[in-house]
Amino acid sequence: MSDSLLPYAVGAANRARRVAVRMRRRVERLHTAPAFASGIRPRPALKAVHLSVLGGRTLNVALLAPAAVDVAAARVEFVRGGRHHRLDLDVEPQGDGTRLLTATTALRYTDRSDLPDSPGDHGPGRAGVALSGGLWRIGVVLTGADGREVRAGVGAVTLPATDGPTAPVSPSPDSGAHFRIMRSVDGFAVLKVRAPVHQAELDRFDLRWDRIVVHGRLIARQGPTSAYTAQAVRRGGGTVVQAAPLEWEGDAFTFDVPLAEMVAGGRSYRWDMQLQHGRTGLKIGRRLTDVRRRHQVIRTTFRIIALEDGTLLRAHAYITSAGALAVSCVAFEGAPAGAEEVA
Repeated sequence: MSDSLLPYAVGAANRARRVAVRMRRRVERLHTAPAFASGIRPRPALKAVHLSVLGGRTLNVALLAPAAVDVAAARVEFVRGGRHHRLDLDVEPQGDGTRLLTATTALRYTDRSDLPDSPGDHGPGRAGVALSGGLWRIGVVLTGADGREVRAGVGAVTLPATDGPTAPVSPSPDSGAHFRIMRSVDGFAVLKVRAPVHQAELDRFDLRWDRIVVHGRLIARQGPTSAYTAQAVRRGGGTVVQAAPLEWEGDAFTFDVPLAEMVAGGRSYRWDMQLQHGRTGLKIGRRLTDVRRRHQVIRTTFRIIALEDGTLLRAHAYITSAGALAVSCVAFEGAPAGAEEVA
């Protein structure tokens, strides 16, 4: 390298280092919870070999038991305000003489405060820990062979910052709530629970020879289902085409895309599928997933569709980069002669 270029290379390296430091601090801030109220006594912290929420709803815990305590039983406690939720831990001896405290359970969101503290008492078909929105401190209670209890916290874990095909933090595919492991400012692991937002989740769409059928469900429904209507909104122009009345089964809905009205102008347009609720338009999309680039993973083909009046059209239903369901369609000119050309 020429001596004249050396100062530029050193400057570029320094700038890259400063950018990396800023990005690391930003990630830490995003994953750091604010301080809890004062008055909490300092407590020891157990090392977390693994602590994560996978698939948006499955909590996996693996803690290293302290060698100084002859652990006979252990449990995890989630504490927020006056609420305590308890989860038993299994004591697993390891080949190197250490012991792991492990547990796996489902996490559920609830806006109720009258559920039992024990996850096994939530009723048939409702297993798991039901948590309301907010920050939950994670504590561990160790019971020794002599019956004495020792309380400890869980040390903060390394926060994921990779850019892989799946996101490290994703919403629950069932409820739409977010369960996120964070770190407190004093270095302990905490669980942040965020309530689901009002949205329309796409389950699937059927590409048939005479129509496109959309299947989805409402998340955090507001009001009766009769207050919702399905419609297609043209991109760029704002034209709105109403679909047939929705078919409901609980919070799940089904409707046919109004293709005949969408191709009435004879030009090819792109349309967003949405539910209308009062003055709010909910775009139907695939959001409750950990897939980062949904438009690259969920690939669909073009389909030739024959409408009831004999019109042939070329339609493409697909997932956009933002996860929304969109449909582009155009009628063939000169049908049914166009049908022979396509065949």
